[in-house]
Amino acid sequence: MSIIKVESLVKKFKEFKAVDDISFSVEAGEIFAFLGPNGAGKSTTIKMLTTLLKQTQGNIELNGFNTLKQSSEVRRSFGIVFQDPSLDDELTAYENMEFHGVLYGVPKKLRRRRIKELLTFLELAERRDDLVKTFSGGMKRRLEIARGLLHHPKILFLDEPTLGLDPQTRNHMWSYLKDLNAKEGVTVFFTTHYMEEADRIAGRIAVIDHGKIVAAGTAADLKAQTKTDSLEDAFLSLTGKTIREEESGHLDQMRLRRRAWTGRR
Repeated sequence: MSIIKVESLVKKFKEFKAVDDISFSVEAGEIFAFLGPNGAGKSTTIKMLTTLLKQTQGNIELNGFNTLKQSSEVRRSFGIVFQDPSLDDELTAYENMEFHGVLYGVPKKLRRRRIKELLTFLELAERRDDLVKTFSGGMKRRLEIARGLLHHPKILFLDEPTLGLDPQTRNHMWSYLKDLNAKEGVTVFFTTHYMEEADRIAGRIAVIDHGKIVAAGTAADLKAQTKTDSLEDAFLSLTGKTIREEESGHLDQMRLRRRAWTGRR
């Protein structure tokens, strides 16, 4: 059963069409990678999926809810780890989790039990009372993942969750996420520029470029389609080798909307 359904999705900024009539679906319990060069429309799509932006045309359903008509139910259906850090460094790990649980209306007894479970699972229990500003980058990422899972979401969105982490920490991060996917059945939707991660972790992959889905399937499917031996070579074959700029003109607007969304929770 599809837990994410995207149909004929379009997003325009004045005359610029950032997302150009794309359709795809993600199955419940799937680990799905959404790949694309900078400026391809990837970030804009994710913002629409997570209600930070409203589409110009098309339909999005998450967990059976329409993102325009049932936005509150949609937000309760997912957790998210943003590319940019979003923890409060002046609070402890436990306080960050507690604050998030209160915002989502998780009952106190359940909230405290869930915090204990997640901090233990992600090997942060011994640091629960330490200020987050004392944490390493990998520890902060693990805490953000724990926080995103606190309210038992059906879907976890990860926007480049391992960016800037060393290979050992990246490997451990994905080990935790795969275990969580198996243990709780949470659907994982992630973006990354590390092609080996997508190759190794994702069950299916969609590649977006110039606002359109240019390929979708397993890593093996994409390699076969492009007659290449690695996902990185397949990705370059599909999207070209030209260095791209970010989705300029929209990033500041996206960050402001993200802050507004966080406040609405």
